[in-house]
Amino acid sequence: MKILIPVDDNEIDDAQITLLDDVKYWSLVELIEGRVTKTEFFQNRDEISDWVDVVVVKNQKEYVWPFMEENIAVLVAPLQRAIDDIIEAFLFKELHDMNVSY
Repeated sequence: MKILIPVDDNEIDDAQITLLDDVKYWSLVELIEGRVTKTEFFQNRDEISDWVDVVVVKNQKEYVWPFMEENIAVLVAPLQRAIDDIIEAFLFKELHDMNVSY
């Protein structure tokens, strides 16, 4: 599974999720059997050739239609900011699904 996260830095320990309008890097995290196997950073989303399963955004007001049109699930990280915290929340199903009304 590949998870895409818009972030403000290309260092895994320093990167924090950012608004789509403010994205500096895209973090692509690969999960296999619940474990992170690879994390890559890209300056431009067009550089990513892999299939992306999920994109995580900072809040529900983000413009996410381009992802939905590509059949990419969109989740919101309501409290999590660091990549590790977001992945942990994903694994424990603590992220909010944009396709579900609350």
